[in-house]
Amino acid sequence: MKDYNTTPAMEHRLELVGRERLTVSGVEDVGRFDETGIVMSTAAGTLVVTGEDLHIDKLSLDGGELHVDGRIDSVAYEDEGQGRSGFFSRLFG
Repeated sequence: MKDYNTTPAMEHRLELVGRERLTVSGVEDVGRFDETGIVMSTAAGTLVVTGEDLHIDKLSLDGGELHVDGRIDSVAYEDEGQGRSGFFSRLFG
């Protein structure tokens, strides 16, 4: 079981403005992205963002920050050890 009370090495934060702009800090890597979805590794685990017309406006892995513009439909963390299955597998192949 994961201990969610520990402080991650890099601060992780999400800021969603309306459904049009998302800022994520604590980003370690971006695995996949297209206009309908972004999969990234963060200090808090794998984060999946889905929507339409998604664009990465800014990506700074040195600073661990990512800015996304577009229509954001969902922001979800994947459970560790289960890999992509179901919806995300069909979405990202």
